[in-house]
Amino acid sequence: MKRVHVAAAVIRDSNGKILIARRADTQHQGGLWEFPGGKVEDDESVETALARELHEELGIVVNTARPMIKVRHDYPDKQVLLDVWEVSAFTGDPHGAEGQPLAWVTARELVDYDFPAANQPIVAAARLPGEYLITPEGLETPALLRGIQKAIAGGIKLIQLRAPNGYDPQYRDLAVDAAGLCAGKAQLMIKGPFEWLGDFPSAGWHITSTQLRKYAAAGRPLPASRWLAASCHNAEELALAEQMGVDFVTLSPVQPTQTHPNALPLGWEQASTLIEGFSKPVFLLGGVGPAERQKAWEAGAQGVAGIRAFWPDSSV
Repeated sequence: MKRVHVAAAVIRDSNGKILIARRADTQHQGGLWEFPGGKVEDDESVETALARELHEELGIVVNTARPMIKVRHDYPDKQVLLDVWEVSAFTGDPHGAEGQPLAWVTARELVDYDFPAANQPIVAAARLPGEYLITPEGLETPALLRGIQKAIAGGIKLIQLRAPNGYDPQYRDLAVDAAGLCAGKAQLMIKGPFEWLGDFPSAGWHITSTQLRKYAAAGRPLPASRWLAASCHNAEELALAEQMGVDFVTLSPVQPTQTHPNALPLGWEQASTLIEGFSKPVFLLGGVGPAERQKAWEAGAQGVAGIRAFWPDSSV
């Protein structure tokens, strides 16, 4: 069965709202919502196909677009490759040129709509930012909390509370304080044993590669309404993350780092190859920062993750 190559777009307006369209009842996966786009013809580039489809479907001209995520999905009757681009600037007033209902929704509201199974990683990618802050170790609690507060004020939307020294009561107390600072402003990701899951209902969970290897076969440990991420370093761990049903991963180290000086870096080429075979959002980690975000996008990643590069206190 030939895999159908589809160009799709996450289109954002000036307020950050995202345009979605409802599939006709007669179509494959009919009646569900989707991100606009259509089939890439044999003689077309993805960019050309995307521009053509969005003009035909919505009456708009694409001005600015970048690669976002590639998703391979196998339905019982069809195999698809969704080549998804984020469109951040366009000309024209989008309308359902083929009679399809449209809706502008916030990223948070996307989960309230029914999408085909293949679209779920796109929904996650559309809801996630391009930067993932990991808190540094060795700071006293007041300094750590001040840094988190400052990072949020600076626009950081996704924060992992790192637990380098195991899961002790002090970390739990810190997590309570961090959850309070993040409430309504940023998504906090906690690291810890699954026994704690019920204690932090607003937090997502970032599992270690050790936890991933131990628990992947048991499936997803928390509901779809909560974020689940995993630390991955190779193709085997990415496959386990897929098996567990995580929402996104970090892939590291891309380049040499001070934190893990003995770890063999993947390099950009290998990182890009690993992302190509993985259908979930990936944050590249290790020797990268805001300056590498564009390069990460070009490699197929959601964005970049880091400690020093994003921490507001340069003395760390």
